[in-house]
Amino acid sequence: MSQDLFQAPDYYQLDALLTEEHLLVRDAAREWVKRSVSPIIEEAAQEAKFPTSIIAGLAEIGAFGPYIPEEYGGAGLDQMSYGLIMQEIERGDSGVRSTASVQSSLVMYPIWKYGNEAQRKKYLPKLATGEFMGCFGLTEPNHGSNPSGMETKIKDMGDHFLLNGAKMWISNAPFADIAVVWAKNEEGRIKGLIVERGMEGFTTPETHNKWSLRASSTGELIFDNVKIPKENILPNKDGLGAPLGCLDSARYGIAWGAIGAAMDCYDTALRYAKERIQFDKPIAATQLQQKKLAEMITEITKAQLLTWRLGTLKNENKATSAQISMAKRNNVDMALKIAREARQVLGAMGITGEYSIMRHMMNLESVITYEGTHDIHLLITGLDITGHQAFK
Repeated sequence: MSQDLFQAPDYYQLDALLTEEHLLVRDAAREWVKRSVSPIIEEAAQEAKFPTSIIAGLAEIGAFGPYIPEEYGGAGLDQMSYGLIMQEIERGDSGVRSTASVQSSLVMYPIWKYGNEAQRKKYLPKLATGEFMGCFGLTEPNHGSNPSGMETKIKDMGDHFLLNGAKMWISNAPFADIAVVWAKNEEGRIKGLIVERGMEGFTTPETHNKWSLRASSTGELIFDNVKIPKENILPNKDGLGAPLGCLDSARYGIAWGAIGAAMDCYDTALRYAKERIQFDKPIAATQLQQKKLAEMITEITKAQLLTWRLGTLKNENKATSAQISMAKRNNVDMALKIAREARQVLGAMGITGEYSIMRHMMNLESVITYEGTHDIHLLITGLDITGHQAFK
């Protein structure tokens, strides 16, 4: 078990732009990752098991619904704090951050924003403590980038709805207590509903043999004539805009989280380059390695500035979906490139579990695809600046 020696880069002194509360929240998450994630995460990834022992710790640092009001069990923090927590968790592992992102932005957020008071009081406090864990059912076997084509259906049976269909690539599915699921009604309108573990006909088979997000639990949601009580329908928003609103919140968290993965790869490569001696001097003294490291810190700094500004806009309720897409796309692409360069700095050691880089690289191959692919986010920016839709 290697010691976590991580030191966060802050080349442009962005800490000076954060409040005292932001720094306290971030540092608490950073210390928790060093203490509770780093010592176990390599083994969890090698064994392809989500470490359920960390759920209580995630709740304690406010990772579950940090911006949810305190009256519903949340921490009542701002959007900058949410981003900083996601950054620190993904510095530990993208899969762990995925668990927190799903719980916060894809389960708690829609219940808070689209649910009624009874639903908020029933589910949110238990989700905030981790007593309940949730998942989000949007992606289907035949519909990923085109969620409007979903085939999952609900039928009004008078005193309840009947749900049929399937979702796949669902983080947290195998152990989730509830699922926020999106389905079309008989008029073709997309509705959100809460499906509970134990409802007859609802199963969550696990997805195996992943090379990415190995410390995250992924599965399917299968609905075979599942009876959904009418009080489990989210009443305050429907249509495709409802799940897309959840994805905006999740993508915002990913934009921050990817910086954490990039920082960890950079910090690992920098320390190794200073210690690794070749031709009687550390490889950090060579031009090619300095080029790699200098470009890494430059790209991290640019992403930090981009995301800090996005966090400011989010706090002012001014951030657009297109702005969030740009940050998600840029930062994940940046992190993946840095992971690949950092692996080169470490040579053969970079592929071993003794260092975090290869695990980050494999994880980021999923992060660059989920919550909107790299290409789809490019087209979102294209639509925003030209006014012309080019998705089809």
